[in-house]
Amino acid sequence: MNLRSHSLNGEARSKEKILIVEDQFVEANDLRLMLEKAGYTVCGIARSVPKALEILKEEKPGLVLLDIFLKGRLTGIDLAKQLREENIAFVYLSANSNEDILAAAKATEPYGFLVKPFREKDVLVTLEIARYRHEHSLEAGFRREVLLQKQIVRIMEEPISREQKWLKMGKALQPYIPFEYMELRFPAAKEGPAKEGPAPVNALGFLRIGFDEYQVIGASELMIITNLKMHELSALYAGTPVDGEAAWYDEPAFKKICRRPSVKKLIADTFEMRSHFVEPLSLPNGETCYFFFYSRRPDAYNADHAALFSRLRPSFPEIISRVIRDPSGLPGDSRGPAVSPETSTPGTLAASVSSAAPVFEGIIGSSHLLLNVFDQITQVAWSDTSVLILGESGTGKERIADCIHRLSARKGRAFVTVNCATLPATLIESELFGHEKGAFTGATDRRIGKFEQAAEGTIFLDEIGEMPFELQVKLLRVLQEKEIERIGSVKPTRVNVRIIAATNRNLEKEVAAGRFRLDLYYRLNVFPIVMPPLRERKEDIPLLLDHFIHYYNRKAGKKIAGVSEKVLKSLMAYNWPGNIRELEHLIERTVLLAKGALIEDIPLPLAQRKEASIELEEGRIKTIHENERDHIITVLKKCNGRIWGTGGAAELLNVPPTTLSSKMKKLGIKRVYDQ
Repeated sequence: MNLRSHSLNGEARSKEKILIVEDQFVEANDLRLMLEKAGYTVCGIARSVPKALEILKEEKPGLVLLDIFLKGRLTGIDLAKQLREENIAFVYLSANSNEDILAAAKATEPYGFLVKPFREKDVLVTLEIARYRHEHSLEAGFRREVLLQKQIVRIMEEPISREQKWLKMGKALQPYIPFEYMELRFPAAKEGPAKEGPAPVNALGFLRIGFDEYQVIGASELMIITNLKMHELSALYAGTPVDGEAAWYDEPAFKKICRRPSVKKLIADTFEMRSHFVEPLSLPNGETCYFFFYSRRPDAYNADHAALFSRLRPSFPEIISRVIRDPSGLPGDSRGPAVSPETSTPGTLAASVSSAAPVFEGIIGSSHLLLNVFDQITQVAWSDTSVLILGESGTGKERIADCIHRLSARKGRAFVTVNCATLPATLIESELFGHEKGAFTGATDRRIGKFEQAAEGTIFLDEIGEMPFELQVKLLRVLQEKEIERIGSVKPTRVNVRIIAATNRNLEKEVAAGRFRLDLYYRLNVFPIVMPPLRERKEDIPLLLDHFIHYYNRKAGKKIAGVSEKVLKSLMAYNWPGNIRELEHLIERTVLLAKGALIEDIPLPLAQRKEASIELEEGRIKTIHENERDHIITVLKKCNGRIWGTGGAAELLNVPPTTLSSKMKKLGIKRVYDQ
């Protein structure tokens, strides 16, 4: 980010008005003097929200400096919500606040925090950063939407089948409107004479099963998955109310609308969806096409997604209508995915469709929580934005940091890791920033610090929550001013480095307790990525087991095929307080001690083993993935492990053998079933 210097000439700054909302006269006046000295125009000082609103009616400030606690009932957070609606940038002024206040302030998406007491240089640099971020976020958002429109237009003009066009459009929308399942519902076909019986289902769904991998779910596939007959599915579609306008549902609202039988309830129950967004699109001929998005997250959708569709609407209806009505089609293509009782083929499952994806080396899994992390990595990797990785110990935070670096423009440069928890407080400043010869006793040579070693590359500050409080202000200035000072040096050194930080601590609690600076937290928390604990993504355990067994087989020269069903159930019931690191160490030890080709026993910690045993004995409710896995294994045992041919598992399950093989791989099923 190439910020303009805070020594901009007065003429340039006088064009920007700043409103100060602060109830302490001395602090407000000090800010006014600082800003006017730097060439800004202060259009007013307000001590309360009502007074600030009066000034906002008369003036149009480019930026507002906003204290959180003000005179009267309303707070700065209340005013911030209105400023956001009016697209006015604002920076909070505050001493350290409690956790609830910080969470509420953060939710308003401010452009900065200034911690009292203020240093003039910090104020001016923060204003420059806030102005830069505000201008460029608007510009970048507009540019991304223009690119999205162009991308969709190009997709719709490609010489590919309609099904492929809808899929590619869904992939293009994924970064903007995240989904685990997307369904398009088309107007009913009007060609030919009306037929007796249930109307055909004109809908097509795409289930996300990998980072860039989707399973096509037409009516016939949905019948197989849900065990419904065609007339039952058609009746369900016909009886499901549709929204007349854009609507989004968080988990409680979605549960409410899913109380009665409907297609939405069917999809929610079948694929474990927790939130929902629907967008009806009026076509030029007066008909309506519906976009349904479903997510396994409880609150994936909001008004911003509806606003995005609203901005796309001028160009969308025509191109969507053109593809639906295009009579040419490609061989094997039809007007849409309509399936009638006469044409359905319940014995055929659509193959999953995937394309090349970025390599997330060493990060194993395909759960929706991990796929969300992959999405975030691809969104932020290309930029120089600071990233804060949050998560418990052992969840793989350093892997994520390394992956961000390898996918960035800095991938050919240094990636330097610093563990702030392992460095003595007396040495951490020298370690990070370096020192000059003779700067202190024992400094016999100049030392280049980690920041300079990472020049043009990336520095990863692991366990940032352990950094001494007195050093945090120096790190903040590196983030803001892009320069460091070696110990003993008389002049600063410019550094061009991307900062990625990680912690297993709750930094909001640390801020509330006064152990972590609020302004540093905000500067690091520009793009947070939360790593889910293993207990929340247990569906990834079979893939992780396969990966670690394969890895330690090579190291130990063994040929272990996998684990028994009893062991897998025990591992799935275990709570994994040490997360992936604990699982890896457990598998490493077990592979070394294993006597046969199948792991029959794993020594879980005794207390946790009792909990897992109790959970299994009490007959906990299994997930869909676990039930599916058990069902496939039962069928494979009956077929003696045979997948292909007459009497094979694929035939009994009514799925293509290639689909069954792919499903077995994802569920971690081996052809070893004797226990």
